[in-house]
Amino acid sequence: MAEDSYPMTADGREKLQAELEDLKLNQRPKVVERIKIARSYGDLSENSEYESAKDEQSMLESRIQTIEHMLQYAEIIDSNNSDKDEVTVGKMVTFQELPDEEPETYQIVGAAEADPMSGKISNESPIAKGLLGHRVNDEVTIEIPAGNMQVKITKVD
Repeated sequence: MAEDSYPMTADGREKLQAELEDLKLNQRPKVVERIKIARSYGDLSENSEYESAKDEQSMLESRIQTIEHMLQYAEIIDSNNSDKDEVTVGKMVTFQELPDEEPETYQIVGAAEADPMSGKISNESPIAKGLLGHRVNDEVTIEIPAGNMQVKITKVD
């Protein structure tokens, strides 16, 4: 993987493309209109509406550039190219912290599409790094900021 590559699923790439389209076609014109209206209020040096709109425009353009860069260097991960029992990016993995914790299930995705609240963890996270390359029934020691945790992989989809 190149230094500037962004591993992601095909679904993740589609979502980024949709976000980029929304930012360019919907959000950008709204911000431009806000700036235009704020300019009409007169003196720009004391115009908080203008400053706010310019700040929003700056953040919007930064996000557009970030997404364009990620899409340009996207590396689509096809989890079907690996052994069905092996933990890879794109797969759902269920593991149980030993000795007797409840099972947890996460999909391992690229950092660009990570959303822990939706059960999608980044391949760069400590848990994912510890699980990648292992198989069902493997017991793995994962280094996390709070120390080490011992888990058993129970399912890979």
